[in-house]
Amino acid sequence: MTRLRRCFVCAADMLAPSGRHLTFSDGRRRRFPLACGSCGVLLDGQADTSRCRAHLSAALAGEVFVSDGQAEYGLDLYTLRIAATRFGRGVRPLDAAGRADLLHPHAERAARAGLYDLDGVQMPPVSLGLLCRPSELGGMLAGLPDWADDVAILLDAEAAPPRVVAVPGFRDGAVRVAARPLSENFAAQRNALQAMARHPWMLQLDADERLAPAAGRLLPALAALAEAGAVRSIGLARENRVDGILADVFPDVQYRLNRRDVTYAGRVHERPRLAGGWHESFFSLHGAIEHRLSRAHVEARSQRYEAMDPGRGRLEEAEALLRPYRD
Repeated sequence: MTRLRRCFVCAADMLAPSGRHLTFSDGRRRRFPLACGSCGVLLDGQADTSRCRAHLSAALAGEVFVSDGQAEYGLDLYTLRIAATRFGRGVRPLDAAGRADLLHPHAERAARAGLYDLDGVQMPPVSLGLLCRPSELGGMLAGLPDWADDVAILLDAEAAPPRVVAVPGFRDGAVRVAARPLSENFAAQRNALQAMARHPWMLQLDADERLAPAAGRLLPALAALAEAGAVRSIGLARENRVDGILADVFPDVQYRLNRRDVTYAGRVHERPRLAGGWHESFFSLHGAIEHRLSRAHVEARSQRYEAMDPGRGRLEEAEALLRPYRD
């Protein structure tokens, strides 16, 4: 038996006592003593990782998901939407009550929803935005993914308007490079990059981050899933690899897939500014951003961020990043 330290859905180390209840389709109301503070899944006191994952996988394999009142876990529809992405699936509310549940997490009604494959959704592409230094530009251009047909690159340098750069395999005008000084304000830099998007949604990555091509190809379907639920921001899990070793800071969700009109706030550890709060966001588990760091960078980063924005540098994060991942 594998008892839970991390959430069996999203792998967050955020399980905590809970007083939440779910009401199932047969009218039974059930209390769950544990909840994940990240994705919101509910657990009973004897929940087992392997059993829960196997049960959820089977439950998400068909065309309709109906919560099992006898399972060792429970989900509302908001959490189900997150959980389904782990298996490459999307959810559709079955009625008006379900649509309301998505807008008001975490609902007490146990999840019921239609299911579909994300890779079967045809939607307009997503723009790709990249932040880097001038010295990193060559490597960025050489490694552009084939799923993007609109690429905007913003350099941390003296201000310069966008210019078209020819890249083999991309149509004329698809790749543009502009520049502006970071000026110790990450949100302002991301907002300038966001404004360069030609498509309604943009994914932003930094020079030391990568997203697997298969995960990138599902981004338009995720954007469609978001649009259907009045969501404006989508987070992706991030794997921090320090000198190649996966760090204990996981899933380290980064809200980088956003509608073009969404802006960021915060000089460091910036996050999207959403008028409706976190209800206008969710995160996906279909693939993780790979973040490659060195030990020296980790040790210096938090100190630098603290100097840029006193009190918000997350000085404690350096220790966690240097600790290898454990279940």
